[in-house]
Amino acid sequence: MPATIQIHVSDELAARLKPLEEGELREVIEMGLRRLGLADQSIYADLNDILELLASLPAPEEVLSLQPSETLQSRIGYLLEKNRNEGLSPQEEKEWEQYEYLEHIVRMAKGRAGVNSHAIL
Repeated sequence: MPATIQIHVSDELAARLKPLEEGELREVIEMGLRRLGLADQSIYADLNDILELLASLPAPEEVLSLQPSETLQSRIGYLLEKNRNEGLSPQEEKEWEQYEYLEHIVRMAKGRAGVNSHAIL
């Protein structure tokens, strides 16, 4: 069951928020937090960690064992489910495209690491 949060806002802000449906209001809050840099920091740290690892030119075994964190897997799962059920917001579409691009980079690195690890044997 989702948590309930009660906040006090000005009458003007309340009038602007009132027409929004519950899902839209959640999205407004998520987007605002993301814009402020307060939400999903661990996900961006995870993405950065993957890129830093690949930039360090790791051994093929390190590349082949590379896996997304639970936080990143959870976010990707959330976006997949939301896309199936209701569609993604424009900001979520951009986020998804970043994940797809990173996955492409990781797949290429793993492909090359696999080739290189076989050449060693």
